[in-house]
Amino acid sequence: MKSKKIVDIVEELCSHDSYSKIYFKRNHDVAMPSIEELNEVIRLMRSILFPGYFGGSEWTVENQKFYIGATLDAVENKLKEQVFRGYSFFCEDQKGDCTKCSSKANEVVDKFIATIPQIRRMLATDALAAYEGDPAAISPSETIFCYPSIRALTNHRIAHELSKLGVPLIPRIISESAHSETGIDIHPGAQIGERFFMDHGTGIVIGETTVIGKNVRLYQGVTLGAKSFPLDDKGHPIKGIARHPIVEDDVIIYAGATVLGRIIIGKGSTIGGNVWLTDPVPPNSKVNK
Repeated sequence: MKSKKIVDIVEELCSHDSYSKIYFKRNHDVAMPSIEELNEVIRLMRSILFPGYFGGSEWTVENQKFYIGATLDAVENKLKEQVFRGYSFFCEDQKGDCTKCSSKANEVVDKFIATIPQIRRMLATDALAAYEGDPAAISPSETIFCYPSIRALTNHRIAHELSKLGVPLIPRIISESAHSETGIDIHPGAQIGERFFMDHGTGIVIGETTVIGKNVRLYQGVTLGAKSFPLDDKGHPIKGIARHPIVEDDVIIYAGATVLGRIIIGKGSTIGGNVWLTDPVPPNSKVNK
């Protein structure tokens, strides 16, 4: 059988039927968000959130005001452009007036910048929890510099704040970047309290409407997922409903456990490895099977 010529393949790929379901047409000629630029935003923010660890050796106690100010300025400019593109990605304004999307992006990023001190405070508790929860950790510095848990939580806590502000698409890009780097999959909508530690971390999945309290520890392969998906009249999953677990304070969930549905895991409970759980758990319980 004679192989197809390039010209024939081009014709086939250019047919409307071939691309109609996966083609994206730019709205008002605005470019799509840039994954590379968003990764750069995270890199810059990491140097602010963990001074001295990332971003080279530019940061010192003496020059920190200048360094943080200059870095925040770069973050603000880059993020405003990417958030603007995110709004434009879903914009249905047929007139082509981008002023509204641009103004909204500027306003939202200003609000986000104001949350950075709180993000740093939360991440500091996460780093301490990782050190205290892992006997192999030599110091909190090691957890900040090396642990996938802290890398994934850095992206998540940034993405979560943007998600709370109603930013489309951008939070998911930031979360999926951490997912690809660490194997930890946290939806930006998930609410996670302070002192959260994911030991090893690989294969952890935390769904969109999950709520996690303070001082919670998960091990590798844990899933906090949905038990089922209620459907609408057309048979499509209903969006935005609470369908993932609530994990209260001081809970430990060991490797490979699967916790499904809008159930409550009571404060102080321990869930054993490889447990399949779809029923609520009272406080201070131990579940081994």
